[in-house]
Amino acid sequence: MTEPVAKPTQPIITQAMIDAYDEYTHLTLDRRRFMEQLTRLAGSGAAAAAIAPMLAANSAKAAIVAEDDSRVKGEDITYPGSSGEIKAYLVKPADQSGRLGTVIVIHENRGLNPHIRDVARRVALEGFIALAPDFLSPLGGTPSDEDRARDMFTKLDPAQVAADGVATVAYLKSLKDGNAKVGAVGFCWGGGAVNQLAVHALDLSAGVAYYGMQPKAEDAAKIKAPLLLHYAGLDSRTNAGIDAYKKALDAAHVEYKVYVYEGANHAFNNDTSAARYDKKAADLAWGRTVAFLKEKLA
Repeated sequence: MTEPVAKPTQPIITQAMIDAYDEYTHLTLDRRRFMEQLTRLAGSGAAAAAIAPMLAANSAKAAIVAEDDSRVKGEDITYPGSSGEIKAYLVKPADQSGRLGTVIVIHENRGLNPHIRDVARRVALEGFIALAPDFLSPLGGTPSDEDRARDMFTKLDPAQVAADGVATVAYLKSLKDGNAKVGAVGFCWGGGAVNQLAVHALDLSAGVAYYGMQPKAEDAAKIKAPLLLHYAGLDSRTNAGIDAYKKALDAAHVEYKVYVYEGANHAFNNDTSAARYDKKAADLAWGRTVAFLKEKLA
């Protein structure tokens, strides 16, 4: 009699493992320390090796909107930044007629990767001109190695990032097939960049920040653009600044909405990360994002 072959079991991923990964990718950037911690949590090096890719984003995961999707037209371009050329991915609806609202899609701390290019195509499918800049352009552009990309972000000058964001708004306002209204949506590092863009680009028409770090209260007082702020309920690191940000926005009479998605982790919108992606939260936040941008950029 043939014994049934046991199917391999899926590794169990705990919140402590997700928190350790978040600390590694946003604070320490120390992979050896992270893997040691993950090994302790997982119980063995083999288990840690199996779990680590599930915590990270998988660049090979199929795009929601394929690069060759006939409904959109995408191209790699460069445009003038604050002190040099900025590399970017520009996407437009293939059936565009008339002038459209424009949206800056700002990447996470991994740079302009396939996932963010996919998000830009999703934005274009909603009836916008989407531009995904590579904010690592001053350092040569996004490398294929994500660990190297994360390290490069520590070398960026925040003042130059802000100035490049202002230059990006100016570029999109100049497009002949755009309607001169510019919005921005960003994720993780990009969420923080959207908040800073709202501080520095007073002609920004709308900002959507996914789990982004908040600006200082005195800077928040400068914001004019309406904001939509998405936070993950389990993201204690980023959420620590919500109350102070709300207080500053209220004092400055800024129009804004805050949504906290209970039970969701930081990066819940990133569908290439098996452990952290939360489809329910992502779909709800995306629906709110699209409706907000359509209202403000019409």
